[in-house]
Amino acid sequence: MTDRAQIRMLPDGRRLHLHDGPIDLIVEAFGEPGEVKLAYRAAATRFISILDELCAELVFLRSAACASGDLPSGVIARRMLAAVLPYAARAFITPMAAVAGSVAEEILAAMTSNSKLSRAYVNDGGDIALHLTTGQTFVVGMVERPDLASIFGTTTIESTDPIRGIATSGRHGRSFSLGIADAVTVLADTAAMADAAATILGNAVDLPGHPAIHRVAACELAPDSDLGSRLVTQFVEELPGREVSVALQAGVQAAESLRDAALIRAAALNLQGETRVIGTTNSLSSVSLSSMKISTPQRSLAHA
Repeated sequence: MTDRAQIRMLPDGRRLHLHDGPIDLIVEAFGEPGEVKLAYRAAATRFISILDELCAELVFLRSAACASGDLPSGVIARRMLAAVLPYAARAFITPMAAVAGSVAEEILAAMTSNSKLSRAYVNDGGDIALHLTTGQTFVVGMVERPDLASIFGTTTIESTDPIRGIATSGRHGRSFSLGIADAVTVLADTAAMADAAATILGNAVDLPGHPAIHRVAACELAPDSDLGSRLVTQFVEELPGREVSVALQAGVQAAESLRDAALIRAAALNLQGETRVIGTTNSLSSVSLSSMKISTPQRSLAHA
């Protein structure tokens, strides 16, 4: 147990704020007042020990994922590993690529197992775990950059959709990126799956070796980074439209591959004012995804 954790209701009286070190969550539950109170109490109780649990296995979690390796002890750490293992054979990825989504899932699970809620969400810095009962929906804003409140559209998640996780990554986010995407938003069955996939797709939007892309070793920016000496993107100069399209197309191809493998349901890729959207009724689930009804009143999207 730790006394570092800060737990408080936000001024609106509806949302719960949970903060401990690098973990910063916004939680909101909907239902009968007594049930919401129970859910928030369960969230707070579970939250207190999470950072210590993760730190106890940090060496493992910062190491490259390997299907034939040992398993971590903690339930969150195991969820992180499971989310990144589908990519381990073809790309460098550590369980840390799914930490935010996995934490969000854990808190949501604590809430829903201790109370009856109509819907709820846990937002861990833009990586969101959702709970929806029959007939309920969530409208989620989609951003051009994770570091700015620059919503370019919204997407509606319905209870009949398989999507219960949303994550956004890119070179402007909290973590380093090997690619040049301003933002990649992923919708998947779970928040951990979305988190891992967003990292992969953010890396895929790229123009390797381009002189307008400035990179530096991750360890020079953060000595304890799980990326070590790998080059991460620091700055991207203005690119010609044709080259923006080439970079985005690389991301589109990667996203289509993940969609076909049922690792994601949909994605939106953003780079220097251009957007590509992947995810249609051709998804393997054959579900008509309302998530693709993206409202963009001020710009047109190119659908891949």
